[in-house]
Amino acid sequence: MDKKKVVAPLVCHGHSRPVVDLYYSPITPDGFFLVSASKDSTPMLRNGETGDWIGTFQGHKGAVWSCCLDKHALRAASASADFSAKLWDALTGDVLHSFEHKHIVRACAFSEDTHLLLTGGMEKVLRIFDLNRPDAPPREIEKSPGSVRTLAWLHSDQTILGSCTDMGGVRLWDVRTGTIVRTLETKSSVTSAEVSQDGRYITTADGSTVKFWDANHFGLVKRYDMPCIMESASLEPKFGNKFIAGGEDMWIHVFDFHTGAEIGCNKGHHGPVHCVRFSPGGESYASGSEDGTIRIWQTGPEQDSCAANGPSQNIKDVVNEVTNQMRNVLIAEEEKTGAE
Repeated sequence: MDKKKVVAPLVCHGHSRPVVDLYYSPITPDGFFLVSASKDSTPMLRNGETGDWIGTFQGHKGAVWSCCLDKHALRAASASADFSAKLWDALTGDVLHSFEHKHIVRACAFSEDTHLLLTGGMEKVLRIFDLNRPDAPPREIEKSPGSVRTLAWLHSDQTILGSCTDMGGVRLWDVRTGTIVRTLETKSSVTSAEVSQDGRYITTADGSTVKFWDANHFGLVKRYDMPCIMESASLEPKFGNKFIAGGEDMWIHVFDFHTGAEIGCNKGHHGPVHCVRFSPGGESYASGSEDGTIRIWQTGPEQDSCAANGPSQNIKDVVNEVTNQMRNVLIAEEEKTGAE
């Protein structure tokens, strides 16, 4: 059997608790960025390509369940167990506004035009905040039948899709009428729902199944059974020919989109994987885990199977390089802490 070169992932330390959400910005004139949510209450911003730490958003007093960046990567938003969602200046790290809720906020999402912020959580209410008038009362639309787990915008901000923590299905709200117009049926609770970059597909993970739905007609396009319970899945954005999924077995599985065949597997995390996302150009993907780390994996010739993901000739050099990068990140964090 030919030896295949294994590229070690970039390991991003910094969070002290599990990483529960990841979000990549679109590509901007300054590159692209990755923001992470963690139960340690401090979202972090990184260079999306290198994984280098840029800054930490400090101000929440409870676990942060969701995070996102606007399309220009100038502002970030976060949803927290401290009953608030916060809007941040992504350049300075300052809190621009805190939107108070009456219970845990589990999800947040910027509208495509960046003027609106959508939130949802344990209150079962979807709220739309006008970021041009942040002090104004939010628009509240028809209640979710269960606690909100995930939220996303669709159809140029005309449709909202959301899933619940305690029941199956993905519900679609018409923003104009504020009512649920359709439900994509699933047996298990949907823990991850992603709209593809080209707007063609909705990718969902529910239990041990990953499904792809037509984002315009809402029919089920593909359904694949997974080797374990998967908490998150993401479709490759450039060619749409592969997807990744991560969950209970701590591995990042790579599958062929057209056949569902497993074409790769990456080991490294020491706890269940809670979130996986492709970078906007598809050249890499990130995973966040119960172990508190983020790992950034390069997209390339995939391994044949999990068993193939063994040591390679140059692994020591790669590990040393990654270790040096990690050390630089930690030094930067220490310097920042000392300066505060």
